[in-house]
Amino acid sequence: MPSCPRCNQAVLVTAVTCSNCGLELKAHGHPGIDLHRSQSGSYLCDTCVYHQDDSCTFPQRPQATTCTLYVDVETAQQPMRAASEIYVIPWWRKHSGWLMLAALILISIALVII
Repeated sequence: MPSCPRCNQAVLVTAVTCSNCGLELKAHGHPGIDLHRSQSGSYLCDTCVYHQDDSCTFPQRPQATTCTLYVDVETAQQPMRAASEIYVIPWWRKHSGWLMLAALILISIALVII
């Protein structure tokens, strides 16, 4: 169970505001949108992936202390898997056109012989 960053009171995962101090925990009052806050008074943009690759469109950039788009650089360093590792196309699907042509030729030869 997470705790409130201001008063360290235990809160529910879906809680929009802290029941003890009233701090907003979720963005726009929606329980599905996490609101990330800087812990030590520093700016979130310094450690954000979107700031590093210059794709951030947040209006408070680069001095944002709260953000809904924040992704930590440390946790985002996992390597991307190639598409060939995620889904492997079976050999018969790769060559289905040639297999259909071979089947058509075999059927034609069988009909001529019979």
